[in-house]
Amino acid sequence: MTGLRVGLLFLVLLGCSWACDARQLGDQLSVVEISKLEGENESQTSEKVAQNDNVCALCEEFAAKAVDYFSQNKTQTEIMDMLYTTCSRLPSFKQQCVTLVNYYAPLFFLEISTVQPADFCLKVNLCQQIAAISSQLQDDSCGLCHRTVEEIIVKLKDPDTQLDILELLLKGCNSVENYAKQMCVV
Repeated sequence: MTGLRVGLLFLVLLGCSWACDARQLGDQLSVVEISKLEGENESQTSEKVAQNDNVCALCEEFAAKAVDYFSQNKTQTEIMDMLYTTCSRLPSFKQQCVTLVNYYAPLFFLEISTVQPADFCLKVNLCQQIAAISSQLQDDSCGLCHRTVEEIIVKLKDPDTQLDILELLLKGCNSVENYAKQMCVV
């Protein structure tokens, strides 16, 4: 039971230190402004959509910086030293605390290293699903284009599709012909 409490305390302390640093990252957007963006109707103006894209871009940028920061050995060493110092201030639980730090800290750093900024921002609702899909499509735009053209070629080889296209073209020509006749009569 005590081990669980110390483990939770460890995670809370790490979360608090991360949040404190996050507050200093910039004053361009506040949490209140982000909450207002989330609470509004889906029919947003282009300005609000641009703000949401800005929030998404900022989130991805800061998440990437945080992942990079936590992946540095110097940062990990500093965090471990702080945790060991904290453990030494708990004389009756020092050994248990050190054991928990030795067990959970590497797992924490491993978990942080696997975080993908775009996925993280999507999960915390600072980016829309469309943005994530569009970035994936942008990464594979040539492949997507090639597959699309291949599918179109296959469809165009189908006799039924060819007949449908010819019928549509004939309807279009008839419409233009009728329009031209009306214009000449007037």
